Amino acid sequence: MSPNPIAETVASLMPKAKAELTELVAFKSVADFDQFPRSESEAAANWVADALRAEGFQDVALLDTPDGTQSVYGILPGPEGAPTVLLYAHYDVQPPLDEAAWTTPPFELTEREGRWYGRGSADCKGGVLMHLLALRALKANGGVPVTVKVIAEGSEEQGTGGLERYAEAHPDLLVADTIVIGDAGNFRVGLPTVTTTLRGMTLVRVRIDTLEGNLHSGQFGGAAPDALAALVRVLDSLRAEDGSTTVDGLTGDEVWDGLQYEEAAFRKDAKVLDGVRLVGKGTVADRIWVRPAVTVIGIDCPPVVGATPSVQAAARALISLRVPPGVDAAEATKLLQAHVEAHTPWGAQVSTEQIGQGQAFRADTTSPAYAAMAEAMGEAYPGEEMQYAGQGGSIPLCNTLASLYPQAEILLIGLSEPEAQIHAVDESVSPQELERLSVAEALFLQKYAAS
Repeated sequence: MSPNPIAETVASLMPKAKAELTELVAFKSVADFDQFPRSESEAAANWVADALRAEGFQDVALLDTPDGTQSVYGILPGPEGAPTVLLYAHYDVQPPLDEAAWTTPPFELTEREGRWYGRGSADCKGGVLMHLLALRALKANGGVPVTVKVIAEGSEEQGTGGLERYAEAHPDLLVADTIVIGDAGNFRVGLPTVTTTLRGMTLVRVRIDTLEGNLHSGQFGGAAPDALAALVRVLDSLRAEDGSTTVDGLTGDEVWDGLQYEEAAFRKDAKVLDGVRLVGKGTVADRIWVRPAVTVIGIDCPPVVGATPSVQAAARALISLRVPPGVDAAEATKLLQAHVEAHTPWGAQVSTEQIGQGQAFRADTTSPAYAAMAEAMGEAYPGEEMQYAGQGGSIPLCNTLASLYPQAEILLIGLSEPEAQIHAVDESVSPQELERLSVAEALFLQKYAAS
């Protein structure tokens, strides 16, 4: 049997894709303009807009979203009566962290041991290229059989909600029959996977005050209430002895019934040190995909270097709570705030402030789009069946789109498999995954149009 012409076309386009991804990765498009120049994000947005125009997209626009960033939009009309598919990716990236720790410069795409390294190579500039490759393959093999809308977000990594608010204010812009979010990833390299659930999240800042000012620990320690010690007590109350999250009123016994995550594989992917136990109970999939997880992501307290022997008058912490599918993030926030207040010892003064929130997401896997994607992935990955997995992280836009367009089918695919190390030093993308997922997306659009 001859190779699939779509696969042949994508294979022939890979050198061009590598050159383009090299150009796109070179933009330092971190949407934190206190640290990185706005001009870098604007240049990346213009690169995406030019790429869409080159593929024949109409009404290409840089949308000024309420958070001060730009999202790129375009529409490619399909045959009359064809369904509309929205393809999503984001061109903004996480900061590189410690640039000196990278094996090669983070904003220079570098090939090493069969992978392409660079910030955003997988998350999610590679997703932009995945969409472009799929559309180019279709154009070379009879044309694009659906109307395609593309939206490339400029601030997804910052969680500032610009595109969500823009979409809510312009609900007709992104309306579609099916939405493909290119910001997830396969369970492992070579195993085609759609992400069917996302945990929501809330961020709460906690402040505890006990004294008008710091006191000498020798003169007052032992009776004076230490705000840092009170904060430690509060934070400890958020976990059981086995490490399970324990927020009063928030259940944590959900069970994941899809693809399982073997503990040995998880330990390897998470780089858990020898002898250190995993936290929580249930399967790994239960713990990371459908149960709550609290993380203390920051504490304001004196650093060890330069510390003085003082009883602390005030202390702060920033708490992240991942919210299971089926639980309202706003309600989870209230429960977390109530828990903190109830567990603050010694009558200490406590205040809480929510500074971020995103709802969880659960897809309808019985839809025609899922059937078309399963068939497409089976062809793009010969010998493998499409798997359903969850994701512990949040993509708040998913729930915004689900709310605005309840009739739309939403699928999450992408390049962020475990070896990609997204958000970490030495992020990379597998070019084989980019190739196969581009083939899968092109085949999906063909099959979905015919369904």
